Amino acid sequence: MSRNRKRSDRPPPDYRGAILGVGLLVAGLFGLLVLLTPLGGKVKAGLGEIFGQRSAPVQRNQEGDVLRKTPPDRPLSPLEADPDPQFPRGVLRPPSGTDIRSLSKGINLKVEFDSEEGDLASLERNDEDSYLAEYSLKVRMPRPATSLSEVALTSPHLIEVFPGLREMIPQGNLSAWYRQLYANKTARVKSDIGRLGEILSRHNFYDCETILNLRSESTGQRIFLMQAEMDVVSDGSDGDRLPQMPDGIVNSTNYQPFTSYRWRKTGGTPNPMVAGWESRIGKANKELEGSSVGEDRATWLRSRIKMLETGIADMKFASFLIAEYDPFIVIPTNIVKDRRDPYAPNIGDFAIVLYGRTAYPAIVGDAGPTYKVGEASLRLAREINAKSTPYSRPVSDLTVTYLVFPRSADDPRRAPDYRHWHKRCEELVDKIGGLGEGVELHQWKNLLAAE
Repeated sequence: MSRNRKRSDRPPPDYRGAILGVGLLVAGLFGLLVLLTPLGGKVKAGLGEIFGQRSAPVQRNQEGDVLRKTPPDRPLSPLEADPDPQFPRGVLRPPSGTDIRSLSKGINLKVEFDSEEGDLASLERNDEDSYLAEYSLKVRMPRPATSLSEVALTSPHLIEVFPGLREMIPQGNLSAWYRQLYANKTARVKSDIGRLGEILSRHNFYDCETILNLRSESTGQRIFLMQAEMDVVSDGSDGDRLPQMPDGIVNSTNYQPFTSYRWRKTGGTPNPMVAGWESRIGKANKELEGSSVGEDRATWLRSRIKMLETGIADMKFASFLIAEYDPFIVIPTNIVKDRRDPYAPNIGDFAIVLYGRTAYPAIVGDAGPTYKVGEASLRLAREINAKSTPYSRPVSDLTVTYLVFPRSADDPRRAPDYRHWHKRCEELVDKIGGLGEGVELHQWKNLLAAE
């Protein structure tokens, strides 16, 4: 009895430790399996964020191989950051492709960024000066070439072709039109200074090297000498010589049928541009008849119709030079209208254009803007550079010399006669010392002559 009583006094077996051990073993195996799967990476990253640690990101290729590890990018807390940062300053080069750079038209833009400590944002946003861009255009006005050596820099064959100028240039004077030209350019820039897309480009601002008044001591012959580039004009029409023109020109709203040089129409063939202008009048009248046209638009259309009717009457009365066929140059309007300056060219005056060693006879055939020089007809431009178009100038450098003989125009004016132009230019050149040895004036071929 006593033995049985002792067995019953033993405590029952405790299996909790064994169960706990098995549970930990199972949990460990499960955790190991989880960490070996994609889910494990997420769990590990989550634990790192919970305990304030960030593991370095790992980059793998498609096969799962580790390529490299990037260092942890831990942001600084406000207490660790510089409590007194330096505000950025300096001159920056604007990145390519920005609008302001594309609109600058050759202007060298320097962008300066400067910041300073201000007031509360709620206050600064209402102050126009807190976020301000300042734009300043600086222009250096060019000095003219006046000496023989300076004139020869851009036209090295000038004295070779016209030896008489060797004595005339040192005795010549700077034309007042040179200063006036750059004054007009400056005024133009000032008026457009806030519109970078319309402002005069650097190329067109510096388009004139010099303008000189020269005079032969022996004959008294005057010369208006100008050194510039050469741009292209493509205006003009004449039904008597060119009764048909391409439809693209006839119906163009940009092509100008007129030139300043004109003469009384002699033939009965209508100017081909009349049909296109009459068509534009018809379209304008049809639009005016519509019920949807506004008052402002109607006023503009009536003004346009009046202009077109005046132009048609002019084309029925007169003929004009044709830039594609006739060699002529363009002089600013304010110069050709001047009758007081004995050196100022007028419409119809004979001229010689020198490029390289070739001298081209021409006339002053049209008037242009008062802030631009160096323009010639498409015919003359193509003779110098066959690739010239109304949109592609033949000469971009200031290497063209224009010699105009003031007050030499024929009276009355008449249709172009290239042989007569050649003869008159030879006579005028003889009055300033003649051409150099072996030099001859260019002979123009009449491209509109009947075969």
